[in-house]
Amino acid sequence: MHFALYGRSCGPDVENRMRVLLEHLSLRGVRHSCYCALAAGLRERGLGELIGETVFSSAADLPGDVDIILSLGGDGTFLSSMTIAGDSGIPVAGINFGRLGFLASAGSGDSGCGIVDRMIDGDYGVERRSLLQVSGGGLPSGFYPYALNEITLQRSEPYMIGIEVSIDGMRIPTYWADGLLIATPTGSTAYSLSLGGPVVVPDSSVFIISPMAPHNLNVRPLIIPDTSVIEVAIRSGGHRTMISADNRSADIGEGTRVTVRRAPFTLSCVTFGREGFFAALNEKLLWGEDRRNEINKE
Repeated sequence: MHFALYGRSCGPDVENRMRVLLEHLSLRGVRHSCYCALAAGLRERGLGELIGETVFSSAADLPGDVDIILSLGGDGTFLSSMTIAGDSGIPVAGINFGRLGFLASAGSGDSGCGIVDRMIDGDYGVERRSLLQVSGGGLPSGFYPYALNEITLQRSEPYMIGIEVSIDGMRIPTYWADGLLIATPTGSTAYSLSLGGPVVVPDSSVFIISPMAPHNLNVRPLIIPDTSVIEVAIRSGGHRTMISADNRSADIGEGTRVTVRRAPFTLSCVTFGREGFFAALNEKLLWGEDRRNEINKE
């Protein structure tokens, strides 16, 4: 088996856990390669001998025989790893070296050796997650147009903007708000949740449209089929606005029109049972947590 290790740093707070994981990979006799930024961090921490056989910097030079990409970090690292996985179909597994780590398979404080053993032994599943794709003439050159969680269009200055939306060619009322978010089921537990959106099971075939701080108090998040094509135009009165795809953002001009649809490929995520999503809701989002429940047990 060949693991590709993706991480954006190796700070002193995770040095020991990183060492334990890499030594465990060597002990199990499996091959591994490192992303360039992670390799640089390992060298700085004196762990250069554990880097592995290859250093890669993009999807283009990712070794062709990689079986699984290990994302070592928080949710932001997991989202960034998608630019490496791309449309390759290589599964991604997250080991949380960050804070919340909702997308991770191994929790904070865990070096990940346990789930690595399960993957080596073939004791895992693969779940395909829908992605969003954004296109339009106003996007800057080189902007990676795919998102696992959400795509947003929002103000960059303290001025409300008008957002015109069409779904499969049908206009809906203009949103007057700070911005607009279009989320996947995976993204329903991220930014969308903060905007009052629903929690959606990851394999649902829907997208969520949510306004950000709408001036119209009678608008609510909207759930649509993921076969829909969404066209969005911004009326900003000449003020700066920006677009984001997960944790990547860029400025866009007045009157920019973009189209958002389901991407032609999916992201393969390593799973260890369907119950993992609901366990994550309980453990990481404290779903249904109520002090009164503890009082009643006393």
